[in-house]
Amino acid sequence: MELARRLTLTDAVAIGLGSMIGAGVFSVWGPAIEVAGSGLLIALAIAAVVAFCNAASSAQLAAVHPVAGGTYAYARAEIGPWWGFIAGWCFVIGKVASCAAMAMTFAAYAAPAGWELPVAIVAVAALAAVNCFGVTRTALLTRILVVVSLLGLAIVAAAGFTASTSAEPAPLPDVTIYGVLQGAGLLFFAFAGYARIATMGEEVTDPARNIPRAIAIALTGALIVYVLIAVVVTLTLGADAATSTAPLAAVVDAAGWSDLAPAVRVAAAAASLGALLALLTGIGRTSLAMARESDLPRFLAVVHPRWQVPQRAEIAIALVVIGIVLVADLRNAIGFSSFGVLLYYLIANASAFRQSSAARRYPRFIPVIGALGCLVLVNTLPLVASLIGTGVVIIGVVYRMLRLRFAR
Repeated sequence: MELARRLTLTDAVAIGLGSMIGAGVFSVWGPAIEVAGSGLLIALAIAAVVAFCNAASSAQLAAVHPVAGGTYAYARAEIGPWWGFIAGWCFVIGKVASCAAMAMTFAAYAAPAGWELPVAIVAVAALAAVNCFGVTRTALLTRILVVVSLLGLAIVAAAGFTASTSAEPAPLPDVTIYGVLQGAGLLFFAFAGYARIATMGEEVTDPARNIPRAIAIALTGALIVYVLIAVVVTLTLGADAATSTAPLAAVVDAAGWSDLAPAVRVAAAAASLGALLALLTGIGRTSLAMARESDLPRFLAVVHPRWQVPQRAEIAIALVVIGIVLVADLRNAIGFSSFGVLLYYLIANASAFRQSSAARRYPRFIPVIGALGCLVLVNTLPLVASLIGTGVVIIGVVYRMLRLRFAR
């Protein structure tokens, strides 16, 4: 059974914004400032350029292949099944780690001290349940969460610019080329949410027109928000942001707006939930596409006849995310997520480069720059995250090799 086309342009933009704004603006500044130091804005610019190239490639591919699965489906069609499998596997493992990071961020802002772990687990279970009852419910809840998030960020921006005229932030670490590139790799984690739009291509109305537009609008909106908040955080907190578990709440406190700190925590919780909801949805669709081709167990390829969503895939993913929450920390989750997603977009750019002239919407140098950017950034990520990511990718490749061997 195919998925129903129920998502409008507005729904798709909301899902993309919900993924990107929640995925980084409340969680990524500490790890990024720690490595990039005073080169934070340079790192953000590099991440944005790579993200733009990847988004252009994804939009070009989605217009021709408006099906569930994102680059998994695109790469299978353009460069072969093995490349499609590696892309889908990298997406699933990277975004499962993103889900864990978002659940941890939600708990850091919303849970009482000592209750972070159970609150994170409950959040994953609750949003997986929402996804099991129809994609239009997912889109509606995501819109609400995006609005709440933007209101909270407006408070942070106002407080931060008020404080920046008199505050003396802690000096930022010195700039190094490697630190800036590693910071860009971590910040890329914050931009990767536009993939949710492409992976849900089978559910977007008029996909050839709406998917490229939604990706462009969501990416532009997220970039404006990130630049604004990056300036506020560096001017107000400086290096202290690297050690804060809730840096945007710390900005409000530093500005003397402590009475509004609870509102910022609510917004942070809403943003994290919005990102988690959209992430779970996107992984479910990629898992569905992979299961249809037997690259994941066929058991996951079932679409619920009434709600028209891949419920089994959604439940399985939620269980894996809960397992990661139990054993990982936020920094490792972000690094591991960036590793998987950068490899995913490397293959997306290669797929876009192989498309014919008739299908091309952007100059051919765009996917080349995107692919080179992905290669550079993935090689600057924290060593532990890269080693674990490489090991998990190899496990996936061995699994497919064995499955094909036994099938023959």
